Amino acid sequence: MEDAIIRVENLFIDYRLGKTWHNVIHDVTLNIRPDTIHGLVGESGSGKSTLALALMRYLAPNARIPSGNITFDGQDLLSKSTREMRDIWGQLISLVPQDSLAALNPSYTVGDQIAEITRRHMGIARRESAERAVEMLHRVKISDPADVAKRYPHQLSGGMLQRVAIAMALSTSPKFLILDEPTTALDVTTQVVILDLFRALIHDNHAAALYVSHDLGTIAQLCDDVTVLYGGEIMESAPVKTLFAAPTHPYTIGLLRSLPRYSEESESRLETIAGIAPSLANRPTGCVFAPRCPIANSQCHAEKPPLTATDDGGLVRCWRWRDVATEGLGEQPKVPLSQAVSAETDKPLLAARNIVKHFGSRSVFDKLTGQLFSPVRAVDDASITIRHHSTLGLVGESGSGKTTLARCIVALNSADSGEIELDELPISNRLNERPKTMLRDMQMVFQNPADTLNPYHTVGQALGRTLKRLSLDALSPAEIESRVVDLLQSVRLTADYAQRYPAELSGGEKQRVAIARAFAADPALVVADEPTSSLDASVQAVIMNLLKDLRIEKGASYLLISHDLDVIAYLADWIAVMYLGQIVEEGSTHAVYASPYHPYTEALISAIPTPDPAIDNPIIYLEGEVPSAKNIPSGCRFHTRCPRKIGAICETEEPPWQDAGEGHCIRCHIDVAELIRQQNSPQEQRRGTR
Repeated sequence: MEDAIIRVENLFIDYRLGKTWHNVIHDVTLNIRPDTIHGLVGESGSGKSTLALALMRYLAPNARIPSGNITFDGQDLLSKSTREMRDIWGQLISLVPQDSLAALNPSYTVGDQIAEITRRHMGIARRESAERAVEMLHRVKISDPADVAKRYPHQLSGGMLQRVAIAMALSTSPKFLILDEPTTALDVTTQVVILDLFRALIHDNHAAALYVSHDLGTIAQLCDDVTVLYGGEIMESAPVKTLFAAPTHPYTIGLLRSLPRYSEESESRLETIAGIAPSLANRPTGCVFAPRCPIANSQCHAEKPPLTATDDGGLVRCWRWRDVATEGLGEQPKVPLSQAVSAETDKPLLAARNIVKHFGSRSVFDKLTGQLFSPVRAVDDASITIRHHSTLGLVGESGSGKTTLARCIVALNSADSGEIELDELPISNRLNERPKTMLRDMQMVFQNPADTLNPYHTVGQALGRTLKRLSLDALSPAEIESRVVDLLQSVRLTADYAQRYPAELSGGEKQRVAIARAFAADPALVVADEPTSSLDASVQAVIMNLLKDLRIEKGASYLLISHDLDVIAYLADWIAVMYLGQIVEEGSTHAVYASPYHPYTEALISAIPTPDPAIDNPIIYLEGEVPSAKNIPSGCRFHTRCPRKIGAICETEEPPWQDAGEGHCIRCHIDVAELIRQQNSPQEQRRGTR
């Protein structure tokens, strides 16, 4: 490892909380070589971001490094002053943050912000720096870079903003790049382009990168090496192919087993890691993972294991790693879900037909000047059906109209037109015109539970208020208290959680409280909008199991919205694919996920990062950005990006619905048989391989 760009040896980092120092990074040793991308994975609170920022000597004011070494390209970073580090930051070491919009100044054009970096660190003239900014935007595959350089951050899409952040970080050709969850908020079609961009630019610049993520699929497809962090300690570190093929630490095995994978036989619970991650003030004296480890013995609880070199050149911190390497953890018994399917399974619970929702209205200025007004056509003639005791998964890129359609169904947005029926009874598109029984029967779980829980109300008060407002009968305080305990138990939380405030809960616990509140009124339909998107893999598995259990125990149906197609495939039995306000494909999960016919669905599924580096699936790349919902393309809405466009008919005529059998339908001009032939051709199998 003498040629390593970054060398970390026995690093310790502490945080001061009040008058006490708490250890957050414990004895970390790490080496990152040139021309490689090193993955750093672990649950929230494991210390990933703290370690990543420490590698560029950037720590919080209440942090200290009591011991250890950080060497960058032969230079001791811990001995340098802040002024000396400013010459390294931006020029030799750069950061691509998770939230690119928050990292950009809204008052300056993106071109000016990139140019400022090169003027500051490379000392080049203003005109040359402006030209270099345009060149960098071109390198990150932004169309019309000269025009984009003149725009402000709020005028760009999420994918374009992330590319601007990458262009800014790479504008000085740094030797080391830190990528902190840079694709978490992106669609899979945008993510695959960004990941390819990282890979190419890092190798072109002979640089190195640390990629921080909780997405094991992305790590598997992008990285050369990977380190698993838990409780501020390295659990395991190895080449990515070695670690995914033969993990030697129980925590790594638990993470990999908790991932949702599509299977026709998916009616069983995901494996989960018992317990919760330790807090800063409550770290175990022995192995930090011992309280959650299924094979921990007395030595594991009493003594902290050293970081040991394995036979294949990796590192592992475990007393029993040799037993794991030879015997594994053993297979956990599959816990089947009870098949509580009623005779009414095929009967529609909800039918939403021809829903239209446009935003914006013609202003006085438009009327006086005669200017053409274009509303935002968020949902345009979309229809879905949800059966009793079933889950409909709604997928599509950001801006496709998924959330707006869901909000129209629960009447948080009033649909402009269209019909909605619940249990074959028509209901109004306006919330104030719906009876109380309808409000009880349709509940929503939002993406961010922290934003939907009152920070000044306890969990018990939040659940009790819902029970009181939506119950058809007057409930006494004792009855409400009893029902609150039942609700908490239904989401696998103990009764004492009723006395806690949202700030005292983890992200997964907040989401469970939000789910409990949605089920407080025993609804017939629960709309879940990205309920697991911000959760770690281990917590996500718990929530997904919970959603499946509650569907059976309570007899509810789900409308599940997610950009994670693996989550959709595991939970849903029917999938609808949405693009620019319209449904373009729908069918059973097996039909759509295993055999997508529409070119858009085919591209979405091909872009899913597989959590196995040995699998190298062909990828279908979509060119360009999603068109604006204010300027919908004529003809087929997907024709501007479609890799299978057949000619003028796609540009001028709305595509018809085609029946592919057993309820599987697509909206496309190309015949289903021809699409199947094209997908199975030898040329297609070689298309865009990673």
